[in-house]
Amino acid sequence: MIGALSITQTAGYGVLYYAFSVFIPPMSRDLHAGVAQLTGAITLAVLVSGVVAPVIGRWLDRHGGRGLMTVGSALGGLAVLAWSQVRSVTQLYLVCGVLGLASAMVLYEAAFAVIVAWFDATRRARALLAVTVVAGFASTIFLPLTGFLVHLYGWRQALVILAVGYVLTSVPLHALAVRSRRTPPRADRREIVGAALRERPFWLLAAAFLTQTGAAAVMGILLVTYLIALGHPPVFAAGAAGLLGVLSVTGRLVTTGLQGRWPVALTTAVMFGLQGLAAVLLPLVGRSLPGAVAAIVLFGLGFGVATIARPALLADRYGTGAYASLSGALALPITAAKAVAPLLAAGIAQFAGYPAVMGAVAAACALGALSLVAYDRGIRPGPAPA
Repeated sequence: MIGALSITQTAGYGVLYYAFSVFIPPMSRDLHAGVAQLTGAITLAVLVSGVVAPVIGRWLDRHGGRGLMTVGSALGGLAVLAWSQVRSVTQLYLVCGVLGLASAMVLYEAAFAVIVAWFDATRRARALLAVTVVAGFASTIFLPLTGFLVHLYGWRQALVILAVGYVLTSVPLHALAVRSRRTPPRADRREIVGAALRERPFWLLAAAFLTQTGAAAVMGILLVTYLIALGHPPVFAAGAAGLLGVLSVTGRLVTTGLQGRWPVALTTAVMFGLQGLAAVLLPLVGRSLPGAVAAIVLFGLGFGVATIARPALLADRYGTGAYASLSGALALPITAAKAVAPLLAAGIAQFAGYPAVMGAVAAACALGALSLVAYDRGIRPGPAPA
């Protein structure tokens, strides 16, 4: 099952999300649309995936992931196939709305729910790590592959090839390999979710991952532009920013390795703190090549840590019976932050400059780290009375 999910998550992120950036230039010419209009379509897909996440989570807790992920794979492939036939920006937005629904059914949130439900605490961390390490290379694989297909066949035919390949890969793997196990009765699940939403630790987790996700999204979108503004050549800027994907895998390996020695919350807080430090350093030392690389390495180490820390923390505190419902509740604001933060940062950059953006990123990372420290202190037992 872990092998199958590693493949389907890599293909899912590659086809349903990362490939979009490669299609922007040819779609802009054919659809007579600006980059901002087209980028809004993938933003819509991200927002839709967040809006439906709570509903998807409840379904996963009740019925497991096999049927949902199988249907979602087919829906995603059909959406990509429909994308190849769009003739207007309106049609593209409609297709991306369906793409967002399919993404919520098949990507990390659903896969993590399956893993958390199946594996016990001793094996869960390694299972999550295995899937995310492989899927961390989705952009590395699918960005050049998509560019090659567009070069050979044009963007519409490239989408057809990706759609067919995704369906032939993911539908049978989800149908045959995904496993589910029984969860507590519905009343227990509702009670767990209701109790979590009324307590401070849940909202500390929400604050931590919302702020850090927004910061990471800003860096992922604007880092290349900022490096060029600092005076670096575009080729170096793109290559250096590409380190984020590789470093995210390194950060996940380090974080998982430390889980046996340090609490997950504190390990993750340290990584978030390093990201805040990197954002502070970039305007100060980023004009030199060594300084820029050092700042990017620091930020990249924490780039993918939240992906494995959030399911670990939720499952450790609340158990597995209502994991998907709780994860879906968290996913809605976190996904909104991922979609909106880059737009806000672009506005700040226009009026106050990129150093102000880096300051905001550093503050968000620091708030995320402090929230996790407060969470860890809040769940530790106090000293025994004398």
